[in-house]
Amino acid sequence: MRSAQVKAATLCRMLRNRSRNGVILRRMTNLDGTDARMLMLLAENPRSTGVELAQRLGLSRNTVQARLAKWETAGVLGSFDRRVEPRALGYPLAAYVATIVDQHRLDAVVDALAEIPEVIEVTGMTGATDLTVKVVARDADDLYKIAGQILRIPGVERTNMGLVMRELVGPRMTPLLARLAEESR
Repeated sequence: MRSAQVKAATLCRMLRNRSRNGVILRRMTNLDGTDARMLMLLAENPRSTGVELAQRLGLSRNTVQARLAKWETAGVLGSFDRRVEPRALGYPLAAYVATIVDQHRLDAVVDALAEIPEVIEVTGMTGATDLTVKVVARDADDLYKIAGQILRIPGVERTNMGLVMRELVGPRMTPLLARLAEESR
């Protein structure tokens, strides 16, 4: 029980203080129904201008610009590189690597994982696994090489890999935005 508490506290501290790909994790802000409707329009057409959004939502251009600025400051919107498909870059394979680490080396392990270009996401977990690492690879040999790089990181005790066969439901926020927009009417 004590190790689980230490693990949870370490992960919480790491997530509070951590930067990811040079982007500092910021405090979250609560969005309202207008924000949700605006974000749904942007999801539908990311190239929408402030004037277009204002017209479609019945808001002033200044209101739209102020909300966009607030989102940028609060870190509401993720980085653009999240929209690039690894397959388009020549990385058709993806896998999740369940990683168990020495808790005293957690920060160093995360830093080392961030140095591997094929590591596209690292998530701190509760339970039997400490980290879930999403990796992409060009082929099976490349995936084997990446798995070896992860295992050679000081502090990584054990890994277990699961190959992604097909993404059935990709990352999405539109259903949650639609709920928030509907609840605020």
